[in-house]
Amino acid sequence: MNKPLVYFLCTGNSCRSQIADGFLKALGGDKYEVKSAGLEAHGLNPRAVQTMKEAGIDISNHTSDVIDSVILKEADYIITLCGHANDNCPVVRIDKAERWHWGFDDPAKATGTEEEITAKFREVRESIKDRIEQFVKEGK
Repeated sequence: MNKPLVYFLCTGNSCRSQIADGFLKALGGDKYEVKSAGLEAHGLNPRAVQTMKEAGIDISNHTSDVIDSVILKEADYIITLCGHANDNCPVVRIDKAERWHWGFDDPAKATGTEEEITAKFREVRESIKDRIEQFVKEGK
């Protein structure tokens, strides 16, 4: 049996969608196929990599990808993680996919000291982790 495909979408596929991708692969990779992409590819944010490393998950080999229309059509769940992606996601016939929006602050826009920026990344990471744990527990 094929695992349901979860497609996380964000603006740049550099932080939030990468964190969600990493957590779902770690916590539900046995149940789901997981992919992520952005409206644009901004590259993998080094702070996202470091923040996930602290949580014991290595996303350093992830790539920052642009939305693929074939994957979009095959997805069982399309989950946007930022308002911009939610508003600008390509229109898809939702005859197959469930489309959800989970809004999270963009940690890459955090300002302040290094400690304050790192704290924002950790806060967003934990919020995403909590949502992914709920998704896996509910079976969706």
